Amino acid sequence: MSATATLAHEAAPAPAFAPSQRIRAIGVSEILRITDHANALRRAGRPVIVLGAGEPDFETPEHIRAAATRAIARGETRYTVLDGSNEMKTAVRHKFQRDNALDYALDEISVSAGAKQVIFNALMASLEPGDEVILPAPYWTSYADIVRICGGVPVVLPCSEARGFRLDAGQLDAAITPRTRWVFLNSPSNPSGTAYSAAQLRPLTEVLLRHPQVWLLADDIYEHILYDGLAFATPAAVEPGLRERTLTVNGVSKAYAMTGWRIGYGAGPRDLIAAMAVVQSQSTSCPSSVSQAAAIEALTGSQALIGARRADFEARRDVVVEALNAIRGLHCRRPEGAFYTYASCAGVLGRSTRRGMRLQTDADFCRYLLEDFEVAVVPGSVFGLAPYFRISYATSMAQLQEACARISAACAALE
Repeated sequence: MSATATLAHEAAPAPAFAPSQRIRAIGVSEILRITDHANALRRAGRPVIVLGAGEPDFETPEHIRAAATRAIARGETRYTVLDGSNEMKTAVRHKFQRDNALDYALDEISVSAGAKQVIFNALMASLEPGDEVILPAPYWTSYADIVRICGGVPVVLPCSEARGFRLDAGQLDAAITPRTRWVFLNSPSNPSGTAYSAAQLRPLTEVLLRHPQVWLLADDIYEHILYDGLAFATPAAVEPGLRERTLTVNGVSKAYAMTGWRIGYGAGPRDLIAAMAVVQSQSTSCPSSVSQAAAIEALTGSQALIGARRADFEARRDVVVEALNAIRGLHCRRPEGAFYTYASCAGVLGRSTRRGMRLQTDADFCRYLLEDFEVAVVPGSVFGLAPYFRISYATSMAQLQEACARISAACAALE
């Protein structure tokens, strides 16, 4: 090869990276993107109030942190069983018996690095290309993208505010096709805070009993954050006939303020759990041994703090709902659980900001709140139902009151 040819060969540009087909239409979670942008503005010196992330502002309880410290001192820092230690699974089994009147064998339980991984493992283990997954909207943003990554097709069913953002049995029945593989139910819900009572679940479970090819994923992660004395209900307990095709998903992140510990768990038929273990074996392998020790203490130790923290969240809910409903152009339904409000901003759309920007969508409204009034919230379009915006009230009362005052000023400033 000549010197000229060698130089030309060496100077040839490297081919551009091309992402795989399965992720080309998927981006990083919009909630994380908004939160990252808001935090960047804060680092630049702007007093932004971030109401985007679904993360309790409480510290992990001391007795749980102490359990992790003891585990480290005992040298429990090695791999555990692939999908959770026997001790961890026993704690999960005890939790289901105590709280939900459900009994699972240890090989019917899976423990992962967060509830999101439990959901991912289940869909990766069960979906064939083109299989449909029914998602009542508004839904947690990651559901649809996980379905797509795993080769499935999200089937979004809009649930109106007039029905309390709840799925209607007739609507569900009409949406089921021969390709339907899963239906997702999240109660209490992220983002709407809607919760289903046992009576409200029964019409839905009756529909599913008539469609034996359809499996149910019950996302119960906000189980313990339920207000006004309402009793929690989970589908597998409401309708035992669905137990053998229901995956009940939960975790320690929300109720115990353990988001960074990354422990979630699920319980369901052992064949599904075994298939999920195969997926996990080729991704993360076992969850953190130290985090499992902390989660065991969370599930089996004192539960006293749950009630106290729930009362704090309930007080915050009441303040935010009242404040939003006092703002002209906004309307906010009173949520039954979780720590989110899902307010309509339809009444401010079509108006213009002082800089001449016309607000046409909920995303426009949220961008206006952030850039002009330094409040970060998440548009409802991200959750599959517009025009709404989600506030996470998992922050201090002072921050919430100031944020609501800024939102009120923002709406008053519109022309």
